[in-house]
Amino acid sequence: MIPVKKDAIRWFEIAVADMPRAKKFYETILGLSLIDAQMPGCQMAMFPCDPRNGVGGAIVLMDGMPPGVGGTVVYLNVNGELDAVLPRIESAGGKIWRPKFSIGEHGFIGIFMDTEGNAVGLHSLT
Repeated sequence: MIPVKKDAIRWFEIAVADMPRAKKFYETILGLSLIDAQMPGCQMAMFPCDPRNGVGGAIVLMDGMPPGVGGTVVYLNVNGELDAVLPRIESAGGKIWRPKFSIGEHGFIGIFMDTEGNAVGLHSLT
């Protein structure tokens, strides 16, 4: 039997084509600073997190990993700030794809297209 893990997601990467543009977009809509990181053949900007006690992720510029719709959709936790984040998306260069809607007892989500062409979700319990 496979043991059940606390979180379904451990790490995520959102592919980008223009790192400065994408970094500015995510910092603007989420009101936080991403942390620059380098790996061989990969430029990253990580979302602030405690990697030992939660889920982490980054926007990533890497050959062979183009951004775009049709791939994975990650849902960023906005801790009750969905109504504050959604209005910042279009002025930061993104596009609202699905405005806030209820997912019942699991809270609310909204989905947007970022400046790189990725579909990204936002999740909030309220």
